[in-house]
Amino acid sequence: MNDNGHSSDSTPSIHSAVARHLPFLRRFARALTGSQQSGDAYTAATLEAIIADRGAFDTALEPKVALFKSFYAVWSSAGSVGEMNPDGLLDREAAAQLRMAGLTPRTRAAFLLGALEDFSAAEIAPVMSVSEEEAALLQDTALGEIEKQSAARVLIIEDEPIIAMDIESIVLELGHFSLGVADTREIAVRLADEKRPDLILSDIQLADGSSGVDAAHDILAKFDVPIIFITAFPERLLTGERPEPTFLITKPFKRAAVQAAISQALFFGTSAGIQV
Repeated sequence: MNDNGHSSDSTPSIHSAVARHLPFLRRFARALTGSQQSGDAYTAATLEAIIADRGAFDTALEPKVALFKSFYAVWSSAGSVGEMNPDGLLDREAAAQLRMAGLTPRTRAAFLLGALEDFSAAEIAPVMSVSEEEAALLQDTALGEIEKQSAARVLIIEDEPIIAMDIESIVLELGHFSLGVADTREIAVRLADEKRPDLILSDIQLADGSSGVDAAHDILAKFDVPIIFITAFPERLLTGERPEPTFLITKPFKRAAVQAAISQALFFGTSAGIQV
């Protein structure tokens, strides 16, 4: 037994459960707060809370649900608007709140848990300590507010024609405008410079061996624009060990995940945190 009266035998099992789901907690936290730095700070605080008190990790729940519940407790206790961030990110999030005042932090969290992390209302309920009915209501409310957003002009950087068509159809269905598809770094940079998109969705690896990340760097050297990266290997970009993307979609993706990422990227309206 340790000083808190808990058995130390639970440490390895909790550690393995947390480690498995940690990259996806980082993804959620970054999307929720609008930056890698702020999201990773909340993730670190969650791990510290679990280490300090094993009771903070609810072993009666599935490990991923328990981990996200621990995170939500830390995030909501801090005010849910970024006070933990030491470098002025609160001002940026406050500006985002003004741009979409109808979407409260709780509804945003509920929507992202479902759309980005594929949690059901029954799983969201214990994470947020609400009833299943309230969890579903929060999701529906967020979706309604998101659908009221202004249309954005979107550039797609993707070398697979079928995937590009799929992304473009989702963009159009959501009421946004497509500025076209680029399949190489050179074309992406040229189109971005010519058309100045409000948002970019970019694959990591492109047809000619070039990189969507390099294209993003080239574009951001000219003007600021939120960029959502699409990858089949999200764990590689969610280590928390270096500057990484704030907004990330996993292949194969669902319409709801694309919608969630687009809404959050437009909500925060910044390229901060994508310097991978």
